[in-house]
Amino acid sequence: MSLDALRESLPAYAKDLSLNLSSLASETLLNDQQKWGTFVASAYAVGTPAVIKAIDAAAREAGLSEEAATAAKAAAAIMGMNNVYYRTLHLLSNSEYKTLPAKLRMNILANPGVDKIDFELWSTAVSAINGCGMCLDAHESELKKHSVPNTSIQAALRIGAVVNAVSRVIAAEAAAAS
Repeated sequence: MSLDALRESLPAYAKDLSLNLSSLASETLLNDQQKWGTFVASAYAVGTPAVIKAIDAAAREAGLSEEAATAAKAAAAIMGMNNVYYRTLHLLSNSEYKTLPAKLRMNILANPGVDKIDFELWSTAVSAINGCGMCLDAHESELKKHSVPNTSIQAALRIGAVVNAVSRVIAAEAAAAS
């Protein structure tokens, strides 16, 4: 499925999502690797098969390298773990848990295989999808250390938000049809 076919498969009530998906595919605030890596990381974070297939195809067509695609998937994977763990620490009223070592492997954070800024943008989008304020703050802070403008961070957040919404609509429509 192509990105256009994905857009066309959205029901009329999700027209805004279709329009947003189209405009974000043409986004210029991020370079192509940052943009398409954010799309891939976001799609894998939500896990809706039709959306993953369409975005994978669009990213390949746009020239996203295999290494960058793998790193984007790794961002979705590691944030899937970290977002749950750190969001839980934030929500627990017993603050002692925050003083304990996580004892979770996170080697990919030190060597993601792509530019650190790109991986941080992808991790930020996935953290937004997964609703982890602690992780959002940590990744946004790291991006600001590298002088990434707010508009670029916002672009990654917008991609994450739209991919999340599109994925949920596609999954809901598939459930309703079965």
